[in-house]
Amino acid sequence: MMKKSILYAVLACACATFAADKPNVLILYADDMGFGDLGANNPDSKIPTPNLDQLASEGMRFTDGHSSSGICTPSRFALLTGQHHWRRFHGIVNAFGESVFEPDDFTLAKMFKSKGYSTAAVGKWHLGWDWNASKRENVPSETVGEGKKKKKAFKPEAFDWSKPVTGGPLDQGFDYYFGDGTINFPPYCFIENDRVVEAPSVMMDTKLFKKIPEGSWEFRPGPMVDGWDPYQVLPSLADKAVAWIGKQKKDQPFFLYFAFPSPHAPIIPNDEYRGKSEAGPYGDFVFETDAMAGKILQALEQGGFSDNTIVVFTADNGPEKYAYERLQKYGHWSSGKQRGLKRDVWEGGHRVPFVIKWPGRVQGGSTSSETVSQVDLAATLAAEIGYDLTAKEAIDSYDLAPVLDGKELKQPLREATVQNTYDSAFALRKGDWMLIDAKSGEHSKSPGWFNEARGYGKDGTPGLLYNLAKDPAQHENLYASHPEKVAQMKALLERYKGGEGCAPHAK
Repeated sequence: MMKKSILYAVLACACATFAADKPNVLILYADDMGFGDLGANNPDSKIPTPNLDQLASEGMRFTDGHSSSGICTPSRFALLTGQHHWRRFHGIVNAFGESVFEPDDFTLAKMFKSKGYSTAAVGKWHLGWDWNASKRENVPSETVGEGKKKKKAFKPEAFDWSKPVTGGPLDQGFDYYFGDGTINFPPYCFIENDRVVEAPSVMMDTKLFKKIPEGSWEFRPGPMVDGWDPYQVLPSLADKAVAWIGKQKKDQPFFLYFAFPSPHAPIIPNDEYRGKSEAGPYGDFVFETDAMAGKILQALEQGGFSDNTIVVFTADNGPEKYAYERLQKYGHWSSGKQRGLKRDVWEGGHRVPFVIKWPGRVQGGSTSSETVSQVDLAATLAAEIGYDLTAKEAIDSYDLAPVLDGKELKQPLREATVQNTYDSAFALRKGDWMLIDAKSGEHSKSPGWFNEARGYGKDGTPGLLYNLAKDPAQHENLYASHPEKVAQMKALLERYKGGEGCAPHAK
């Protein structure tokens, strides 16, 4: 009996040592933050981002890093699964929408959990839940608004808030979740694990909130907790992340996916951050986002985890349409040198801030111009923790090891990278070349004054082709003068769209 006890103790010790050897992983995922909003990316930025700039100085900053989509839900799905969203869907999950995941989907959280990690998601989810499991029958929706703004919305009594809300983060490999779901979608309440923290009892009414300093609320109608204060969402989420890190132990590695609700609209910087930038309330909100990132990074330091934690900072897509007015008013262009904004297939829609700090591996203060995608995190982290991806898992994900190790590559790491927001327009990046298989890379109309000031005109070709090494702002369309290049890139794009995985292990 004693011998068995000793054996179990030895095995437990061995498992703890094995787990402790693995790095912790923290992903900080901003919402609607442009490439040019990060100070380290943009010497002309009017927004101070000291904590994220410090992170960049301690890791590798990618100048050609991309989200999978120009909008929210698809990019989040792609990051967590290592496969491009367009293989499954294009649009966002709407209010009370169902989960975008299928039961057997690979996710980063499932992968880490299988290797003994403690896993948590804090913040914006926006990947769907099974709200039907808690919905009451025969409760009519309510019509709110007037004229063209009339919408149907569920009342608070439409749901049994005491029931668990399934289909969310816990079903995708996370041990713990705390968040508001999506800041501008109902229900307006906090959710912890699979339960609402406080039951919504009133209908959302923006007249109850403190005045918004820029833009509009963009809140969809629906149930809300009485006394709900959207200004407290961001700091509350940061506090929860700090508290969760404080509970972690040195003998078990952890994975924390922290998804900011900011600087996505509504643009609501708290009073202590107002006036801290030279880019108006949005700039102040980015500054507050940076401050919350700093609190979480400080929690790593205080817990003694910094030297063994891989930290990734990036964003789901480019900046919102308010960026045009911000440029006029404050002289700050959130997309940096890039053309386009959120929703666009132009570079500004999906080229985003991308930083990886990896103590002991990545040289601090290094910069890479390699084209990389958020889908690459899956293969990169899988290799580090000894998880063997099958040919059907993370099929678009490349291991970034050669880039992170500072090796000089003779050719691009990725064969090609697909960019897409809606099914009406796909783009393919291959080396320096970008093919947009549509008449325009634009979804949200850019104002005439902007096009005139930047020298953008209309193209008469059925598609667009740019050499980004020579023309990063996408001025000169080479589609007509390079028909062979167009044909080759179109053929590869069609192969990918037809089901071929982008990654080597999926061939």
